[in-house]
Order: sequence, then structure tokens, then C-alpha cells
Amino acid sequence: MNDTFLQALALSGGDWVIWGLYLCSVIAVAIVIEKGVVLVREMRDFQALRTALLRSLGEGMAALEKVAGRHHGAAARILRAGLTQAGRGAAGVEDLLASATLEEKLRLEKRLLVLGTLGNNSPFIGLFGTVLGVIKAFHDLSQASAGPEVVMKGLSEALIATAVGLFVAIPCVVAFNYYQKKVRDLMAGTEALAKLMLAQIRAGAAH
Repeated sequence: MNDTFLQALALSGGDWVIWGLYLCSVIAVAIVIEKGVVLVREMRDFQALRTALLRSLGEGMAALEKVAGRHHGAAARILRAGLTQAGRGAAGVEDLLASATLEEKLRLEKRLLVLGTLGNNSPFIGLFGTVLGVIKAFHDLSQASAGPEVVMKGLSEALIATAVGLFVAIPCVVAFNYYQKKVRDLMAGTEALAKLMLAQIRAGAAH
């Protein structure tokens, strides 16, 4: 990397940074929509599973297996993983539930890291574009015979990059925090159902 390249970069202005932020915003919108659809479906499946499972408590393991088998979603998959080893006692089931929970949590959080990264770094990317725009504005002023209006125009255009960076970052941060909470709520609800199932297994083993 030589001085010529750095000078060309410094004098390139912030337009290409703004277009990069626009591309990031498209990616962010796609992830927000996709995760929103997934989590709405997961919460709906969880509520249906929870209602059916609570009705079947006390009816034996066969009833619980039947309930978990006819429902979809992360919670149902976690419970089914545990029920496959129900005959070996609560300890083995508990380990399987923990493993399945980790796998489903990773699946639900997939691509959320992109939202978190964009939310944290878009303001800095926008600021970088603004700095490049300011450098170009002052360079243009030094090369022109015009007055301060040249740099004022350049500064106003450069500040757009910072505004776009914030415009991308704020929704990403909000969506990231909201979806993280939804995943935690879903996992906590599933853990509660798993504990009820474990209690049923222990009660059956005691008899």
C-alpha cells in the first residue's frame, strides 16, 4: 500500500461509502424480515405445544411423546430429543435436552450477528465517509479559485454519510435487541416445559 493509493482513497469522497451503507441496509432489511417470520412462527408453535403438553401432563410418557411428535418448531424438537431417551432415566434426558437446546439456540440466532455488527459499526462507516468527504472538500477548495461556498457544499454532502450510517445502525440495534429477547423468551419457555417433562419422568421412575 503506497502513498499514491492512500491519497487516491482520501480524495475519493464519501459517495462510495454511502452506496456501501445502502447495500448494508438492504441486507439488514432482508435479515429483519426473515428472522421476524421465523420467530413469529416459532412462538406460535411454542404456544400450541405448551397448551397441548400441559393438558397431557399426568397421562404418562406415551402421551407426552405423542404431543411432541405432532407439533413443529424448536421447542418440539428439543422435547423430542429428550423423549428419545426417556426410558434411561431423567439424567440422560437432561443431557440430551441441554444439547438440543444449544443447537436450536444457535439456529435461531443465525444471522443475528450480522444485525449486531451493522448496528455497532454503521455509524463508524458513515463517519469514515464524512471524513473522506471533508478531505475532498478542502482539497477542492485549495484547487479552485472559488470562495468558501465550495467547501460548504462539500461539507453538506459529506455529512450525509454520517446520517446514512445512523439511519442503518439504529433499526439494526433495535431489531437485534428485540430478536435476542424473543430467542431468550422462547428458550426460557422451552426450559420450563422440559423441567415439567423431567418431573414426570422422575415421578414415573419413582413408582
